[in-house]
Amino acid sequence: MPKNPLEKWGKVVGDKRSRWVTLLLWLVLVAILSMTLPQINSMENYAGSDLPEEVMSEQANKIMEEQFSSDSGIPLLIVWYKEAGLESEDLQSIQALYKKLDESPLNGQTTLPPLGNLPTETLLGSVSENGTSIVTPIFFDESANTDTLKENLEKISSLTEEQIGENPYETNIEEDGLHARFYGPVGISVDATNLFMQADVKLMITTVILILVLLVVIYRSPILAITPIIVVGIAYGAISPLLGWFAENGWIDKDAQAVSIMLVLLFGAGTDYCLFLITRFREKLLEAENKFEALSSALKESGGAIMMSALTVFIGLATLGLADYGAFQRFAVPFSFAILVMGIAALTILPAILAILGRGAFWPFIPRTDEMAKKVAKEKNKPYKAPKPRHPIMTKIGEFVTNKPWLVIVGTLVILGGLAFTSTQIKYNYDLLSSFPKDMGSREGFTIIAENFSPGELAPVKIIVDTKGEDLNLTKQIAALPYMDIVSEPRVGESDASFQLYEADLNQNPYSNKAMDLIPVLKEDMETILADAGIEEAGNSYWIGGETSAQADTKMVQERDESIIQPVMVAIIAVLLLLYLRSVPATIYLVGTVLISFFAALGLGWLVLTTFFGAESIASAIPLYSFVFLIALGEDYNIFMISEVWNNRKKQSLKESVKNGVIQTGSVITSAGLILAGTFAVLATLPIQLLVQFGVITALGILIDTFIVRPLLVPAITVVLGRYAFWPGKLFKKQD
Repeated sequence: MPKNPLEKWGKVVGDKRSRWVTLLLWLVLVAILSMTLPQINSMENYAGSDLPEEVMSEQANKIMEEQFSSDSGIPLLIVWYKEAGLESEDLQSIQALYKKLDESPLNGQTTLPPLGNLPTETLLGSVSENGTSIVTPIFFDESANTDTLKENLEKISSLTEEQIGENPYETNIEEDGLHARFYGPVGISVDATNLFMQADVKLMITTVILILVLLVVIYRSPILAITPIIVVGIAYGAISPLLGWFAENGWIDKDAQAVSIMLVLLFGAGTDYCLFLITRFREKLLEAENKFEALSSALKESGGAIMMSALTVFIGLATLGLADYGAFQRFAVPFSFAILVMGIAALTILPAILAILGRGAFWPFIPRTDEMAKKVAKEKNKPYKAPKPRHPIMTKIGEFVTNKPWLVIVGTLVILGGLAFTSTQIKYNYDLLSSFPKDMGSREGFTIIAENFSPGELAPVKIIVDTKGEDLNLTKQIAALPYMDIVSEPRVGESDASFQLYEADLNQNPYSNKAMDLIPVLKEDMETILADAGIEEAGNSYWIGGETSAQADTKMVQERDESIIQPVMVAIIAVLLLLYLRSVPATIYLVGTVLISFFAALGLGWLVLTTFFGAESIASAIPLYSFVFLIALGEDYNIFMISEVWNNRKKQSLKESVKNGVIQTGSVITSAGLILAGTFAVLATLPIQLLVQFGVITALGILIDTFIVRPLLVPAITVVLGRYAFWPGKLFKKQD
């Protein structure tokens, strides 16, 4: 009887009955879950803030809701633009629209400025100085969901078209005539939802086609190409409704962006796990005539690495749950849960399918033992041809690495170190709009405001002051600050007159990094202004809200998350590696190599994005997203390769074990790396810049791991360390 639990499982799942039972149980489970639970994509997308309640911008928002309710609700900003200049007829059309909205309010409409009842001349005061643009707001209930808001925008478009004679929201902004664009939180939210709805379908189709093509090209077997897709598809059939159930019960918040990336991760990593077992199964079929024995042996030798790899990625991605930033938190469960289920599927569904298909899975290039091949040749009356030596390229690489390890180490570290240094030159942005296509409505609305109004009017800074009952007016003091443009007269709180709200326009783009850097300066200045005005505890008597403050808080919270999640993740993975390999030096250099690989990927990604994609900055969330993926997935390949070296070391010399480890895992890891990098590269075809940037950097990082770290750097370090690479383990049987 087999002693290894995985080998035992191979015997069980390879049984004539249990292979069908295993597959049937999964299909029944998926059917039940799909019929009884909601799919994750059917759930409402989270539309709240990503910032924790205790940061100042969120505290300011809470006070504004309580004390300045006329500003409450989610604002939709309609940006009107006419290059030749807005005329009275244009303004009257806008007023007519607002009259209709006043007479027949939209679903969830809360506050509507009385523009329809004002003299047309009054509106001229709100037109930009160059006469081309005006911005008009509509407020909606904060509880209104995205579907409701989307329907409202469609209704507004229809009403506007009735009034003007054409739909100004769909016109080319560079043509003559009156144009309109939806902007503000409502416009941005609806545009973001539309982008991700389109992205999911495109991602699914493109990813599946890419994997099928790569598998057919690499393995030249149509059945084998379909098999991983079937396994991943069944796993997703269970994952989607379970995540929908989690969201329905309020255990997680659905994030469309997380679901999109999860699809890529699932297909990429899932295919990798399948290939690890399929490749080993093929090798065993060359040695054993009985397909069930071959499967059992393949599970024994590859199952541990698959389990360890899945566990490493699962725990690594779960560390995102330690984040304070909402988007990071919402990624943790979908990512880690998908990998957990996929790891189980790779060790249950796939063995059952392989047990059913047997050698037929590899048709038309069916693997056979020498005796079977000779028998087939005799039956077909053809001469028997001995199989050609396998992995000639990997054999040369293995020999080169073991013969000249120091040359490999120095050469790879120079290349990776140079790219890692480039990562220090990266510039980051913190606003969602920068991820949108330039021709998207809300992005064009932003551009119109930026080009035709003073910079600060894009997003005024909201300064709330608690006067402690004192009679104060701080307009002049705030306006005197060197970075301020226009400051409004104070508005008094509705239920507490001691609260005052000042709206201040900065004299530069409020979404820029320079404006963000002004927020700490403004805090110090406000404390000084309040202290000079005689307010006690001045540091606790003001709050700064608005987009610029929120971005500054975003930067602070994200940096805090990175400082916690990154070391925790590295520590956890190091502990897992130590338990699995029982080697302190190997744990250190395996972790170290993926760390330098990550920074090299950031640097190379920055060069590619700026050179070929025209990027001037990248999203601030990219480093942490890429870190958790590249560290976890990079260790995947290291684990699979080093496991082979460890197994070989029990019977071979050090150089032989390393060389054969590179040879034996080379083709499968290269194939897996190409497929995984390809699936992440699919993100670069989407119109969402954040996903483009994430996809490019992650794909490049995987390629660096696949072609530099795993076949060159790690084996070379192992050779140089010699028997100390295994310390304190006792894996070596031969003296070197």
